[in-house]
Amino acid sequence: MRNAQPETLTLDRVATPVGEVLLVTDGEGAVRALDFADYEDRMSRLLRRHAPGATVADGRAPEGVRAAVERYFSGDVRALDGLTVRTGGTEFQRTVWKALRAIPAGETRTYGQLAAAIGSPRAVRAAGLANGQNPIAVIVPCHRVIGANGTLTGYAGGIERKRWLLDHERRA
Repeated sequence: MRNAQPETLTLDRVATPVGEVLLVTDGEGAVRALDFADYEDRMSRLLRRHAPGATVADGRAPEGVRAAVERYFSGDVRALDGLTVRTGGTEFQRTVWKALRAIPAGETRTYGQLAAAIGSPRAVRAAGLANGQNPIAVIVPCHRVIGANGTLTGYAGGIERKRWLLDHERRA
C-alpha cells in the first residue's frame, strides 16, 4: 500500500488598506487560511493544527479567490460570501465558524448571541475560544463578534484592524 503524498497548499500575498494578507488555498481552490502578514506565525501554527502534514509553497491563489479578496477590501463586502473554505477543527469549531459566516457584513453579534445561534447558549466561552482558533480571518468573519457590552474585544489581527473592518463593512 502506498503512502499518500502530503498536501501542498499555495500561499499568496495580497495588499490591502490595512496591511498585507496571507491567503492560503488548496489544489481545489478552497481557502484554507487567511491572516495578516504580521500574524504569519499564528497562521502557521493554526495551519499545522488544521492541515497536519501539509506543506505551503509560495504561489498565486486561483484568480477568482484572489479577486474576491481584493474586491472585499475595495468595498464589495459581499465578495467573500461565495468562497469555499475548508478547515480542520472539531465539529464544534466548524459549527461556530459556519455561524460566523451567517453574520451579515456590517452587523455584529455578541459571544452570547453566537453561542445561542449554534444552539448552545451556555457555551459562550467555548464559542469564544473557537472564534479565536479560526484559521480563515475576514472570510470567516470573527471580527464581527463583540463583547456583551458592545465593546470591541479580542481580535488576533488587533483591535484597530477589527475597528477598520467593521467600519469598512458599515460604510459599504
